[in-house]
Amino acid sequence: MNKRITLILSVLVGTLFSCSNADHQDETTLGIEQRNLIFPKGEKITNSNFVGNAWLTSLVTGDRINYNAVGSVTFEPGARTNWHSHPAGQIILAIGGVGYYQEKGSLKKILHKGDVVKCLPNVPHWHGASPDQEFIQIAITGRQKGPTEWLQAVTEEEYLQ
Repeated sequence: MNKRITLILSVLVGTLFSCSNADHQDETTLGIEQRNLIFPKGEKITNSNFVGNAWLTSLVTGDRINYNAVGSVTFEPGARTNWHSHPAGQIILAIGGVGYYQEKGSLKKILHKGDVVKCLPNVPHWHGASPDQEFIQIAITGRQKGPTEWLQAVTEEEYLQ
């Protein structure tokens, strides 16, 4: 009788351990990306102001007390914004991956984690990921002088220059 109980307990403990261990492995494998993010990836952006796939987590919505909107944007490799400008300017904080930033008439800049870009008011620019790595940014956008003005898409030639 004791041997039978011991055998049953051994099988149960073994099964529980292997299930628990399998669950842990799945969480580890599937959750590494999410655990390494500062903010959640957010919702997929579905408007026509972006080329490729990008996701947005809105962190702060501008209001009458503080006009700044703050969002975390994750661009998959090759994804980018259209040309656009901000009447009150924007600040981009690079927090992961490799990205690009370009103002109209200037050379493209390569952005790495820790880089900061100050986008001047009403200066057309675009930003996004490099062709082979995602890019994660925090965008701080002044809203006191009006909404973002969206312009044409960035051509492949402009993107790859």
